[in-house]
Amino acid sequence: MKNRMKKLLVLATAATMMTAAFTGCGSGSDGADNNADTSADEGTSNENLNGSLSLAGSTSMEKLCEALKESFMEKNPGVTVTVEYTGSGSGIESVTAGSVDIGDSSRALTDDEKANGVEENIVAIDGIAVITDKDNSVTELTSDDLKKIYTGEISNWKDLGGKDEAIVAIGREAASGTRGAFEELLDVKDQCKYAQELDSTGAVLAKVGSTPGAIGYVSLDVLDDTVTAMKIDGVEATEENIVAGKYLLSRPFVMATKGKIDEQNDIVKAWFDYVNSDEGQAVIKKVGLILPQ
Repeated sequence: MKNRMKKLLVLATAATMMTAAFTGCGSGSDGADNNADTSADEGTSNENLNGSLSLAGSTSMEKLCEALKESFMEKNPGVTVTVEYTGSGSGIESVTAGSVDIGDSSRALTDDEKANGVEENIVAIDGIAVITDKDNSVTELTSDDLKKIYTGEISNWKDLGGKDEAIVAIGREAASGTRGAFEELLDVKDQCKYAQELDSTGAVLAKVGSTPGAIGYVSLDVLDDTVTAMKIDGVEATEENIVAGKYLLSRPFVMATKGKIDEQNDIVKAWFDYVNSDEGQAVIKKVGLILPQ
């Protein structure tokens, strides 16, 4: 009897220990599953961007930057994007100094700028339209005529088949990327004689539209019906002609970084991922710009 009782006690103890072991394994498994779920949730949470992104530079890129800024922030509500329109030269200086994340430039970077570690990231191609007031009967120029107007060799529209009216050559300020590209493409750098130098694309558009005899140059994407866009060498300023290489005055829109994109912080990387995505490319096209080839 005693032996039988001992056997029952041993079996009961073993059963209890096995139950505890299985219970312990069950708890461990649940705990592991819970931890895995938590880790997955935390991983998803960590992918949400939080912070700020700063850009500064070209006034010609305002329409593009505002459109990208709005759509990017809608997708990333934890990120605040700020853009200052200070001119291309100033934007490159700012990104070089590290005071902004991205420097916007409506011209190609110089060798000196690149030597300072600034990376030229071309996000779009823009045309530069030559514009006159609506009452001007001259609607096209040769590139040589355009050079002579801006260097002061031709000063009256009658010399180009128009009415006897003084030519008022409007341009941008010295730091402007539009001016830099215009003068470089025409090979008239530092030779132009401007009646007025204005500090934004919008100011040039408004001034030319309201000034008899005026001529100026603006980004293709801001053209409206207050001015006339002139043909240059018989070619209209259109996207098709720029892509085909027929139109003389075109330039890159650059979002420059100090170092390569893959060396930047997560928010800057996310910005360029968005710009290069199908959605970002659609935004670029919607504002009238051309995608880089």
